[in-house]
Amino acid sequence: MSNTLYHSTVSHYGRGIALIGVVLPLLLIGVLKFTPTEVEALRPIINGTPWLSWLYSAFGMDGASYLLGAFEIVTAGLLIASLWSARAGILGGAMAALTFLVTSSTLFALPIWEVQEGGFPFVNGLGQFLIKDIVFIGISLLVLGDSLNRLHVQEKSQKQDVVTD
Repeated sequence: MSNTLYHSTVSHYGRGIALIGVVLPLLLIGVLKFTPTEVEALRPIINGTPWLSWLYSAFGMDGASYLLGAFEIVTAGLLIASLWSARAGILGGAMAALTFLVTSSTLFALPIWEVQEGGFPFVNGLGQFLIKDIVFIGISLLVLGDSLNRLHVQEKSQKQDVVTD
């Protein structure tokens, strides 16, 4: 196997695993948002974040959770569809990046430092849960960028086909 083929194969599998790594949490946690357990678990996060607390007054506790869950499930579906559709990848990548930017932003508002260990740099359980979303932002942006590139190539190819006809 040539080095180029080997590198291409590794990149192909790496992209696939990264995509699965974003889709699974979106799907599993998205579905969970329709349960009373998750509705309750979101309360300190949404109430403790000034830029999210409006969700409760607009949709109620259950409605806010359901809205977030539906958004996450749709996002996961679009990311899956990105394998076949550049447009789905653009929308899914943007929605995923937005989702993970919002969840990562809560790191600045919520108590994420382990007080018993002296605080910073020791993160508590909530901080451990939220900090992983930073890598999800990166993967989401890679899907978005790759999809934008694929769409550009497709449109360029279609223009060339029209010119040669």
